[in-house]
Amino acid sequence: MQASAATLNRPTALPLLEGIQYHLHYTLGKAVADAGKYDIFRALAFAVRQRIVDGMFATERRNQRANAKRVVYLSAEFLIGQSLRNNLFNLGLLQEAELAAKGLGFNLDEITNAEPDASLGNGGLGRLAACFMESAASLSMPAYGYGINYQFGLFKQDIENGFQKERADQWLSEDSPWLMKRAEACVVPLYGRVEHTHDREANYNPMWVDWDIIVGVPYDVPVVGYGGTTVNYLRLYSARASDEFDMQIFNEGDYIRAVDRKIAMETVSKVLYPSDAFAAGKELRLVQEYFMVACALRDVVRKFVKDHPGCAMDQLSSHYAIQMNDTHPALVVAELMRLLVDEFALPWDAAWDVTKQCCGYTNHTLLPEALEKWPVSLIERVLPRHMQIICEINQRFLAVVAERFPSDNERLSRMSLIEEGEDRQVRMANLAIVGSHSVNGVAALHSELVKTKLVPDFNALWPEKFSNKTNGVTHRRWLACANPGLAALITEVAGPEWITNFSRVSALEALAAEASAQRAFLDVKRNNKIQLARMIHELEQITVDPASMFDVQVKRIHEYKRQLLNVMHIIHLYLKAVDEGISPAASRTFIFGGKAAPGYAMAKLIIKLIHNVAQLVNGDPRVNAQMKVVFMHDYRVSLAERIIPAADLSEQISTAGMEASGTGNMKFAMNGALTIGTLDGANVEIRDEVGSENIYIFGLTAEQVEEQRSTYDPWQPYQKSADLRSVVDALRDDRFCQESPGLFLPIYNALMPGGDYYFHLADFDSYIASQEQVSSDFLNSSEWAQCALLNVARTGKFSSDRTIREYAQEIWGVSGVVG
Repeated sequence: MQASAATLNRPTALPLLEGIQYHLHYTLGKAVADAGKYDIFRALAFAVRQRIVDGMFATERRNQRANAKRVVYLSAEFLIGQSLRNNLFNLGLLQEAELAAKGLGFNLDEITNAEPDASLGNGGLGRLAACFMESAASLSMPAYGYGINYQFGLFKQDIENGFQKERADQWLSEDSPWLMKRAEACVVPLYGRVEHTHDREANYNPMWVDWDIIVGVPYDVPVVGYGGTTVNYLRLYSARASDEFDMQIFNEGDYIRAVDRKIAMETVSKVLYPSDAFAAGKELRLVQEYFMVACALRDVVRKFVKDHPGCAMDQLSSHYAIQMNDTHPALVVAELMRLLVDEFALPWDAAWDVTKQCCGYTNHTLLPEALEKWPVSLIERVLPRHMQIICEINQRFLAVVAERFPSDNERLSRMSLIEEGEDRQVRMANLAIVGSHSVNGVAALHSELVKTKLVPDFNALWPEKFSNKTNGVTHRRWLACANPGLAALITEVAGPEWITNFSRVSALEALAAEASAQRAFLDVKRNNKIQLARMIHELEQITVDPASMFDVQVKRIHEYKRQLLNVMHIIHLYLKAVDEGISPAASRTFIFGGKAAPGYAMAKLIIKLIHNVAQLVNGDPRVNAQMKVVFMHDYRVSLAERIIPAADLSEQISTAGMEASGTGNMKFAMNGALTIGTLDGANVEIRDEVGSENIYIFGLTAEQVEEQRSTYDPWQPYQKSADLRSVVDALRDDRFCQESPGLFLPIYNALMPGGDYYFHLADFDSYIASQEQVSSDFLNSSEWAQCALLNVARTGKFSSDRTIREYAQEIWGVSGVVG
């Protein structure tokens, strides 16, 4: 189809079809006849971007007129995934886009699927941040994400002979249509030294001098709220050398050193989470975290001065709220103090009040290895002035603690920002807590454990600081967009208002017992499973039966998330079938997905075990009609959007007390999958909402795990349970690695001689009993559909809209800006 010259020369053409043709011709230099799916994706994205940019300008004008307080959301990760379909949905352009794609000889799915996932995150932390930003925009709140524009992001996962292999994920191999380069670059100082000087009044006046410079170049990614009324943005920074390279070094003839210096500076924004196993990687991670907060605060201060001329810096907290998403941005406390004291000459106490009133801290983990600590010696070298400031904060803080709890030196040691020892460490969680007016966990159980187990001393000192903000997910993306069949069913019952008020999904409850509603739900689920089965065959070359139960566990591979327990159940079913002739009660397709950290040997070995078990099960005619095992490689947001709507059973089986919240559990439940899980994280609240009869709970509670931690002996459940012994012995005796004897001995050793730290054996029999109940219930499709519908109907609490409202009202002090 050819466009006229008049149409092509109209840069603001409103119809999407004409917009695609215009951008193919003038932006991409492509003839329509020669355009492929990726070309059409880019052209459509540019056509949509024109509308988005208008929305960004309109949003900023409204915020300026309202003198609105703004939220700065600091996160090392924003796991955006693909953006085109979600933007089309929120702008109300899906139907027009479908017609435009059809007019060019394509269907919209193949166009939207041509978009690379934006690999700016690792898992739940980054996906949560992305959900929060979408909800804030949909609620017309002036909330802006700040982070790093990673060139490579998280690695791509390949599987070779069952082993995970990592390769670079250069998602920015071509410029993204959503990345808009901005001119407001930030100068970030690093290294150097502190010169101990005094001012005219003889007061100590330290000067940070002789530093190196990195330039932060901002790129904005638009965040479109539902309806398109509000368009906020993520501001992501790329690192650049202060000059293309040092001309003095170049002119002296050392060309290689001149170029190497430029490359070293720009490494800062190359890779998400460089390995900190080596000193160079640890230093790079620290530099990344400072680069992120330094750029964000420079931008905040620049805007504050520009938008509020004559307003003193001690008023900053009236205009900006800064939220730390975990400890990665904790240096914002020291950097904001440095700016206020050193550059704006605020007295220490005034600067400290501003810093605390601006900052809030969200804790996402109870795991010690995830609570960051940085060597004092490293911070002194990279950020010498900040180390001074941290020590001053610590000295003043400990004086407060000593006054409140006199003669309690052990408490002082526990609460200090500095962990003493041979290699002194700065405790970043302590810095974030001390420097914030608010500290929150992300699920009711998690928040209680933060107060009672993680930092009870801080809770005793400042109980008013601590609160819970149970996580949520954007139902627009994870249900309305990802599962249009179920969305249409909800709209028939609840009306379209559920898109902006997810509590209205409760209207489904009245129909859950009706046969017609159950049939409609099962039809939607079957269609989703058929689509996923096709994808599995295409990507993994495994044929699965859509009529079987799709039993799904997709998330980061970690021992505490217990993918191993899931595999042990599969091994149990396999051994029962081939050794005892007892077939599974219900046919199942076990679906796994997730990445292991490159240096996490045990997690990578569990991936190999999954593949070896899959190879044996899928190839054995005695069981492969009733069981299939699939590992979907390179798990990512766009894959999750296909897997979650097709799931029948959601595996949320972490060791109780170790998962902060989880958000996958919410996505599965609102898409009509039943949950099997422990009372961990948000599973507790999901049970409370959907009803204990509509969820499968097993295993020890967090309190029981804690009570048994010092006395637990895995040999006891091993000796007690014949089924468990057969599974553990199979791991020991190389039944699943006959070609590589001893391959899985590290797993056996972690379970038995190693003490089974994650309580796999303790929970095994309870897990198996729950799984037997699952199989029995699945065979009754009517009752299963009723339970699934009730899960959907009762998940209104788990929208991130609710979570963001709570943050806005109780922590940030912001509201939506409309009109």
